Amino acid sequence: MDDALAFSALVLALSGQLVQEIHTRVSQRGFEDLRPAHGFAFARISLGDATTADLAEHLGVTKQAAAQLVDELVRKGYVVRHPHPHDARARLLGLTEAGWSATRAADEAARAAVAPWREALGEVRFGELVADLTRLSPPGPIRPTW
Repeated sequence: MDDALAFSALVLALSGQLVQEIHTRVSQRGFEDLRPAHGFAFARISLGDATTADLAEHLGVTKQAAAQLVDELVRKGYVVRHPHPHDARARLLGLTEAGWSATRAADEAARAAVAPWREALGEVRFGELVADLTRLSPPGPIRPTW
């Protein structure tokens, strides 16, 4: 296998493992009604100024699919809609306290999930890997800025 294919396979395998590990840990913290897609939505909503259209773009789905996801999260008590100050047709999305609790649980789960990688690589190499991946990651609202 050439390096490009190996890189692709390894990144996909690690990302799948990471998503599953975070999801499992979040579920164990009492958020069994959430799916990994919800976490990706929470990440964008937590930044503020997110509409359903912004969420659709972030998730790479249609506006209709994002609207269904938002409806589900509102029904479950994780998200609220607020009037948009500049667009009467749009609504800004916000996390409820339950949404913030799930987000904090996911943050802790992510730290725990990557802890073995940090230990295996050591602090310096792990930091270099994060810097390398930051350089390679696409621009967007969810991107490390360090």
